[in-house]
Amino acid sequence: MINIGIIGMGRIGRVHMESICTSVPEAKVVAIADPYLTSETETLALEKYKVLNAYKDYKKILSDDSIDAVVICSSTDTHSAISIEALKAGKHVMCEKPIDTDYKRIIKVVEAVKENSHLKFQVGFNRRFDHNFMALKEQSKNLGAIHIIKITSRDPAPPPIEYIKVSGGLFNDMMIHDLDMVRFLSSSEVEEVHVYGGALVDKRIGEAGDIDTAIVSMKLSSGAFAVIDNSRQAVYGYDQRAEVFCANGMVCSENDAPSTVKVVTSSGVNSEKPLHFFLDRYMQAYAKELKCFVEAIINDTPTICNETDGLKPFLIAKACAKSLLESRPVTIAEIEEELSR
Repeated sequence: MINIGIIGMGRIGRVHMESICTSVPEAKVVAIADPYLTSETETLALEKYKVLNAYKDYKKILSDDSIDAVVICSSTDTHSAISIEALKAGKHVMCEKPIDTDYKRIIKVVEAVKENSHLKFQVGFNRRFDHNFMALKEQSKNLGAIHIIKITSRDPAPPPIEYIKVSGGLFNDMMIHDLDMVRFLSSSEVEEVHVYGGALVDKRIGEAGDIDTAIVSMKLSSGAFAVIDNSRQAVYGYDQRAEVFCANGMVCSENDAPSTVKVVTSSGVNSEKPLHFFLDRYMQAYAKELKCFVEAIINDTPTICNETDGLKPFLIAKACAKSLLESRPVTIAEIEEELSR
């Protein structure tokens, strides 16, 4: 049995607690920690999920020798520091994305993982564990060389402007998952990006210094190309689709819906809209990523999404931001050179 402590008990922390307690029998949540821990969350943890301890100070989890691993769900600005502390304390780590918003702090985490190579480190890019995208990757292996990848990712509604102002921008906050998905589906690295974007949904998003609509074209090291389109608002629901076009065919995934029922009449064809909320769409993926993390610990196998997988999308997102700002193609090598100075 792998004993786990969860650091950060906001929405995603509670999702991970539920996932472990209901879907990962090889693990047990023995402690949670959050400086703003509410009585409601504490009651949920201790009474419903039988968690043993609830703290406001996460260091109590790190100092507990009975805890094997931590899941870091705290605010983004704490991810890298807590990851390093946890590794030094001898804990396996699953860290929610992003590892950090600063390149040098991410590199410090990468170095800490190397120094503690006996420990597992996984980044929370949950879409790698989604049933559709996992099947898409597996089926594309049978179709020869990949030529084009297309990813559509559109939210049902934009977040509050207050969130937009502190989110780090569309590339870091929203598209980061799709940037990771390009690497995952292609098994290749992004070499160059060219971005078009604007505030087409809500002019206040533009006034806050961000965009809500974007198209990114990419050149990959394999010679393939990729295209991502993002929008903060799809009025029909949570739109998550992907296509891999290969030398010997094409494989694509469609949206999940409450049912696959279609009503066909003389006036047309009607079917259900896509699921409306990301937790509805990806709850199974959250459980799967935690199960894979625990299995990597038990079997001493590599994690599916490691520290390098946390770093690369960060660099691509930086390139996207620069491309948008300067209206030109930008290489990832250019960004790496800039950030390494």
